Amino acid sequence: MTDHTRGKGGFPEDAEAIWRAALAAVDPWNLVRAGVDRRGDVIRVQDREYDLSAYERVFIISFGKAGAAMGEALAEILDERLTSGLVVVPWPVGQEASRLEYLEAAHPVPDARSVEAARRVIEVAERAGEKDLLFVCISGGGSSLLTLPAESVALDKKRRLTEDLLRAGATINELNVVRKHLSGIKGGQLARAAYPATVVTLAISDVVGDDLGTIASGPTHWDASTFADARSILECYGLWDGASALVRARIEDGQAGRVPETLKEGDPVFGRVATLVVGDNMTALRAAKHEAEKRGFEAIFLSSSDSGEARRTAAGYAAFVTELACSASSLPRPLCLLAGGELTVTVKGRGRGGRNTEFVLAAIVDLDKAGISGLDWLILSLGTDGIDGPTDAAGAWADPKTIRTARALGLNPADYLEDNDSYGFFKQTGNLIVTGPTGTNVMDLRLFLLRAA
Repeated sequence: MTDHTRGKGGFPEDAEAIWRAALAAVDPWNLVRAGVDRRGDVIRVQDREYDLSAYERVFIISFGKAGAAMGEALAEILDERLTSGLVVVPWPVGQEASRLEYLEAAHPVPDARSVEAARRVIEVAERAGEKDLLFVCISGGGSSLLTLPAESVALDKKRRLTEDLLRAGATINELNVVRKHLSGIKGGQLARAAYPATVVTLAISDVVGDDLGTIASGPTHWDASTFADARSILECYGLWDGASALVRARIEDGQAGRVPETLKEGDPVFGRVATLVVGDNMTALRAAKHEAEKRGFEAIFLSSSDSGEARRTAAGYAAFVTELACSASSLPRPLCLLAGGELTVTVKGRGRGGRNTEFVLAAIVDLDKAGISGLDWLILSLGTDGIDGPTDAAGAWADPKTIRTARALGLNPADYLEDNDSYGFFKQTGNLIVTGPTGTNVMDLRLFLLRAA
């Protein structure tokens, strides 16, 4: 693991320790081991119990960025009672001596491997009968990894639409509404394939509010959205008229009732399904708070549901920090302000970057304009999955020295922001955080360290 916060001392060292503690708390293996307990033949998942002796066969389907660790942890718990399992991941993983079968698929834009993976997952689900138990482990990235385009919708058309929505700055909730209505596996349809088996879904949430219908597009959960919602989203981002004729026809047929909706609340399928969240953004934030307090900070939660455009959110936080600077001398001890959620970026420039690096760059542009004094500060934002947009960085951090370094290098932060080139800016100043894929995903972590200068 490499990053550019090591060995700096002071706030950078504190910040690194805090974000590392947050990531450790959402390790998928540990989350499953903590959330699932086995005593003899009885499996307890939070407040629910399942007697393994009552089932003829037990299967695992696990997919997403945390798919490998979640699947392997559960396989270890089930041990001799496990019949078979299938894991779908976005990158190669070590699987020596594993009892689970592994498939690789694409993220964030699906490909032919994603279609094959979805078909294989449906096959496993359909094998399960009324006397069988199926565990489904889902995590961020699952929507792309399992892609089964609805009849008449070609993969390349769905893939292009996904790319267009991402570039337009659509939220994950909006993206998944569209995905569900062009899919044969999302929006509860995996649960339908498994019916009448008993299904237990363990989820690591990567969405604001832990909406079970949005995590990995809710393959085992009822869907509250409609074809009309999908159309409204495409119209909102100016993508309806440019969408392929097959995509528009599918959605119009759904609106007219010629194509069945995704599964809704009250469907008999869900009488045999339980979905439980074993980890989320607050899990990471609580661990970050604990580590900050150990280091002498007064730690305060600001939000776990940041959403919207990265620049606008950064402006709000920068204004808050500027106000604090006015009374910095009265701070009894250093402050650590913590926030989470997932922002978006509307790409208009030609540079590289993601929502986290753009947030930090936008924040320092505003702080530099404000010319705050009397306050030492550090701002950091990173994706807990280790991926920030189409880059190798998880995010970035910045402090007053970053601004001085930029000036010495002749870099204008506002110009880089205008070109959506936050990655290029922080690569030159040495403020990127590069973790590599972390194998988990609970959205993003933001922290603000403040003290009187």
